[in-house]
Amino acid sequence: MATSKKRATLGDIARRLGVSKAAVSFALNGKPGVGEELRDRVLRVASELNYRPNSAALALGRSRVDVIGLVLNRPARTLGTEAFFPDLMAGIQAGLAETHTGLQTLVVSSLDEEIEAYASWHSAHRVDGVILIDPRRDDRRIALLTDLELPTVQIGSHPSTDPDVPSVWIDDDAVAATLFGELFSLGHRRVAHVMGRLDFEHTELRRKALRACATAAGAFDPVSVETDYSAEQAAEVTRDLLTRHDRPTAIVFDNDVMALAGLRVAQELGVAVPAELSIASFDDSVMMRLVRPSITALTRDTYALGELAARTLMTRIDAEDIVPSVPAAQPTLSRRESTATAP
Repeated sequence: MATSKKRATLGDIARRLGVSKAAVSFALNGKPGVGEELRDRVLRVASELNYRPNSAALALGRSRVDVIGLVLNRPARTLGTEAFFPDLMAGIQAGLAETHTGLQTLVVSSLDEEIEAYASWHSAHRVDGVILIDPRRDDRRIALLTDLELPTVQIGSHPSTDPDVPSVWIDDDAVAATLFGELFSLGHRRVAHVMGRLDFEHTELRRKALRACATAAGAFDPVSVETDYSAEQAAEVTRDLLTRHDRPTAIVFDNDVMALAGLRVAQELGVAVPAELSIASFDDSVMMRLVRPSITALTRDTYALGELAARTLMTRIDAEDIVPSVPAAQPTLSRRESTATAP
């Protein structure tokens, strides 16, 4: 039985000609702004690819549902404990308020489920666009959302390499170098990193930054351990690290919940913080300031990050041309009681 061919998209035509999707759209719809020579080339390639406008895309162009989507690919049990996600969603809501646009969120447990969610939202015309978090290397989601022509903004670690999907970005490489560099400047030479999922681009950037900082400081090879971001796994990993004969003198955790779990384990084992062990976190929260010792962390305005992402997405939805990536405010290092000179 013959297999059906994938529908050609505006993106396919744009890539063939080396122009923007906006230029292709203008040419196909007879709008001003493109020359006759380019218009003829676009029409010729559209015919060669048997391009037919997507009915859902046409509907999206005619009307709005005034809703954007956000998929959270995390264990559901961790979302209520991490301060990052409530702050991010509150910021997104604030960024949408003046346009009277709603936010639809969905929690999934796998990449396949996340991709299925985007396809379902698009086919049912449930959202006008999406905010994408946790970029990956060779991200399948970007390819899908581009083919669907669903307006997308990603929260990432650098300006986007795809002109159709702008980023609201924080330089995670520089941020990681700041935090790890702080510990090496305090004389630590055995530093461990209790990290999140390695398929996330920012996790890999942090891991590489730790190795670069360790090499520059002439330190021992650092230990990086992958987890699911939960307190349970963080506690298990911390217990293993602190019962080794060559235990680290400093541990950095990828979020506030894991850092708190690590502190609790150190206290249970009788490892003094910070006299014997320094603890730091890539995420900050109220609890990090309230515990004793208070925990050194990178403080970021997650609310403002969400607000900026929402405003950028609304600009992307309305734009007829490329929307550039936008840098967000860099986190600052909040030095607290949990870090000190290496023993």
